[in-house]
Amino acid sequence: MVDVVFVLMLFFMATTGDKVTEKELRIALPSGQSQGGENIKTPIIIDIGSDGNVFVNNLQMGNGPKDRQLLQLRELLVRSLDAAPEDPVIIRPAPDARQERVVDVLNACAATKKVKNLSFS
Repeated sequence: MVDVVFVLMLFFMATTGDKVTEKELRIALPSGQSQGGENIKTPIIIDIGSDGNVFVNNLQMGNGPKDRQLLQLRELLVRSLDAAPEDPVIIRPAPDARQERVVDVLNACAATKKVKNLSFS
């Protein structure tokens, strides 16, 4: 029994000597206040349905799946990106959407020559 107490005493003496001292970390935390110079980027989300219809904010663009030019989409992109040129464009095709329709949307984005941030979701 004495040997167990002796081992415990050695254990506690050895571990108390390795006490970690806390040091000050220099971290710049955000203040929670927005700075006036920040631009809020609003994404332009283009949905492509499985039937080939193209929607932006639940508004149908074009005259259905046969409209390959998507002039309404081009006009909307030009107007939106003239106001905020850094806004991202996100294309969200349905899992069973035809790749041809995705290419039509990409061509419409490229035709505007204003889309800088393009991604798929």
